[in-house]
Amino acid sequence: MAFALRKHDDEFDSRPIADINVTPLVDVMLVLLIVFMVAAPLMTAGIPVDLPKTQAKQLNDQQPPIVVSVDANGVFFVDKTEATGTDGLLLALRTNSENNRDRRVHVRADKAVAYGKVAEAMGVINAAGYLKVALVSEAGGNGLGAKAASAIP
Repeated sequence: MAFALRKHDDEFDSRPIADINVTPLVDVMLVLLIVFMVAAPLMTAGIPVDLPKTQAKQLNDQQPPIVVSVDANGVFFVDKTEATGTDGLLLALRTNSENNRDRRVHVRADKAVAYGKVAEAMGVINAAGYLKVALVSEAGGNGLGAKAASAIP
């Protein structure tokens, strides 16, 4: 808001001018426009290129993780296939990973299962040479029910 104090030396207008002073608003908007115009080309990922199609295999990091589950009865599952005992778990791991030990393995266990069964599964996975192992759990306390994976070195 702007105020007019005097028109002439002897006159005084005490009413405020009710017009909005838009000059600072325009100045700020022009500066923001220039900043975005300069920054927008820098945010592009690169030069658009038509990529060729190849017969190459997918990279290991792009493959989904192998999920090892332990149900409430202590039975092991690899993805959705039941594995009988530790030997069956080891065989199913080798089959699902195509003997690639760089694949990620997520271990899911029912909260009612004994800790020993989870440790047994992780021991078999570690002894087989899989180093990227993570435990999957529900994120608690916030009520969202999201899943979280914590890596085990």
